[in-house]
Amino acid sequence: MQTTQTPTMTTSQLPQVQMPRNDGMPLDLDWVMAVQANTSAIERRAKTLPGRRSVKKDYQAAWLCKAISLMDLTTLSGDDSKGRVRRLCAKARQPVAQPILEALGMEGLTTGAICVYHDMVPTAVDALQGTGIPVAAVSTGFPAGLSPFHLRIAEIGESVAAGAAEIDIVISRRHVLTGNWQALYDEMKEMRAACGDAHVKAILATGELGTLRNVARASLVCMMAGADFIKTSTGKEPINATLPVTLTMIRAIRDYEDRTGVKVGYKPAGGISKAKDALVYLSMIKDELGDRWLQPDLFRFGASSLLGDIERQLEHHVTGAYSAQWRHAIG
Repeated sequence: MQTTQTPTMTTSQLPQVQMPRNDGMPLDLDWVMAVQANTSAIERRAKTLPGRRSVKKDYQAAWLCKAISLMDLTTLSGDDSKGRVRRLCAKARQPVAQPILEALGMEGLTTGAICVYHDMVPTAVDALQGTGIPVAAVSTGFPAGLSPFHLRIAEIGESVAAGAAEIDIVISRRHVLTGNWQALYDEMKEMRAACGDAHVKAILATGELGTLRNVARASLVCMMAGADFIKTSTGKEPINATLPVTLTMIRAIRDYEDRTGVKVGYKPAGGISKAKDALVYLSMIKDELGDRWLQPDLFRFGASSLLGDIERQLEHHVTGAYSAQWRHAIG
């Protein structure tokens, strides 16, 4: 990772960006079927990333603050309550203790978004009133995506009407596993239309797609159908975000931009819980896609436990001592 950026910056100095939209394009099956994935080469490349020399001291603190600003703080549990969601929203507004933020010169730092089930959207919208922090809702029969299609479409509309600015949809994995790319395209396109002005993240559930080639092709088809983001996982699969999958998906994003001029966002979700892991993902994004993708309109971490470890690292940077994990509760 390069260390040329200023170590600390105030929130007012962060660039203001407008989240792009992807209008999609007609399904190009020739392009889709030409996509391959050299699994051994991808895995070799991915293995080199964690061992690279990381940024240190002030630069590391700056990159960890950047990671917080790119985080979808998430609660997707069966026992979610309004109180838990309000506490999570309070954490999104103030993700790190104020004395630590002041010492770092990062007053006003917030997370990128809050992600909840549909039923909790009104609570989250109310709790984040006036902050500019968007609410994302998981939808379309999350996490399996096997409810009747008309109900999945209706669920999107309900979440948008409730105030969700972003919708995380799940694709039908069977379309990928059977190579029915037209069905995947049509499904994604209808879901995109149902989102209206809300941005749509297509969750591929990559741990259930079988091969990296399937991951690459599914990524491309979803982008052709208008996905504003492609996302690795629901967080409920046995295998979630991995470096090989990330490399495959962001190279599909790069290929799509090269051919269409349209930038599509990326969201790794599940399995990213350590600050050092966040630095590896950020360095990969910087190397493969460039600095423009290091903004919340084009990159998000789907994680919550990650925030606790980043807080501990920032407190150590400021005070020289590690604090107990219980001091950094998420909700």
